This record gives sequence, structure tokens and C-alpha cells, in this order.
Amino acid sequence: MVRLEHVSKVYARGTQSVWALRDVTIEIPQGEFHVVMGPSGSGKSTLLHLIATLDLPTEGTVWLDGLATSTCSDAELTRRRREEIGLVFQSFNLLPYLTVRENVALPRLLQRVSVGQVRRETDELLEAVGLTARAEHWPHELSGGEAQRVAIARALVTRPRLVLADEPTGNLDSARGLEILTLLSTLSKVSGATTILVTHSPEAAKFGHRVTRLADGRIDA
Repeated sequence: MVRLEHVSKVYARGTQSVWALRDVTIEIPQGEFHVVMGPSGSGKSTLLHLIATLDLPTEGTVWLDGLATSTCSDAELTRRRREEIGLVFQSFNLLPYLTVRENVALPRLLQRVSVGQVRRETDELLEAVGLTARAEHWPHELSGGEAQRVAIARALVTRPRLVLADEPTGNLDSARGLEILTLLSTLSKVSGATTILVTHSPEAAKFGHRVTRLADGRIDA
């Protein structure tokens, strides 16, 4: 379960204080596909970064499975990101010097899992996202939709309890975007992972079990 209690985030910009989030309270049960929607500058990405443990709130508490992120050591937060959280970004973030299979396998290899097991798990996911035939290709040889499917496979290879997707269709045309959202929704149901999708798109929001709308850093009721 993900729970935010009265969370605010303030950034210093010179002598000014910029409130990215103000008093956000939300609870997302395990297994839900939850959409966070709002225009640019509404605080969506800040919210996702706090849930991903990439940052800590200025005020309030972020709870992941009953544990407050602000009480965790840096080592524990790093472990959680590696083992329990899958991240999907708008820009794919594939490593250009690794093949498709190697990009997907990397998070498991960092966990020092045996090469044989990693190969089996990676190939299962590449089949699930329809990219078995592209396993030995390089990222620059892929279309945008294919690259995002690789990114989704990489995010799921550790079997995370939580998947966070930040505008994953932002660099794709509408047809490829729909394909990616359908795939992400289907794989989330199969894995049972909680999935939080950040988007500004009303079409993407239709995939969510629930939608939280942000405006100027606050929940827009």
C-alpha cells in the first residue's frame, strides 16, 4: 500500500520558496492501477519522485507498505528502489551500449542473481511484451514504441510490488501510446503490482481504477 499523509514539498529557487506540493493526502491499495493527472507544473512528477524514494517530503509522511520513507537509511531506500519499485520514464532511459536483452536483465544482474535464472526471466518478459525477435538489437535500432516496451520489461523484471510510470506515452504517437497503456495495464493485472501512472492525458486516465487530479500542487477536488 502507498499512503501520503499531509505531504508538502518545497524547493528553494534563489531566495524564493517554491511549493511543488501542498498538503497532499492519498491512499492507494495494493494492486490498484492509479492515475495521477494534471497539467504541467501541477506537481505530478514531484509526487512520483517522493513515492519512488528519489526525494523526501518537506512536510508530512510517505508510507510504503507501512514504512515511512523518512525513517529509512540511504542504503534501505536504494535497496527498495532496486528490488521493490519499477520505474518507467517518458524518455525510455535505455543504455545505448547494451542490447535489448541486456537492458532488461541489468536490474536482476545487479542483484547478483545467477545468469541462467536472469536469462529465463528476461526472455519470459521479452515474450510478454512481444520483443523476442528484437532481443539482440541495440536501442537505436528500435522504434519509440518498442523502446518503451523494453523499458516496461526492465521495470518489471525484479517483480516489483510498485510500478511508477511518468508520462510513458509522452514521446509516442496516439496509436503507439494506446498500445503501451494497454500493455502496462495488462502486465500490472498479471503481476498484481500497484501501478501509478502520471499523465496529463484524459485518454490515458481512462485506464485507471481511480484518478487523482492535481492543480498547483494540491489535490483538485
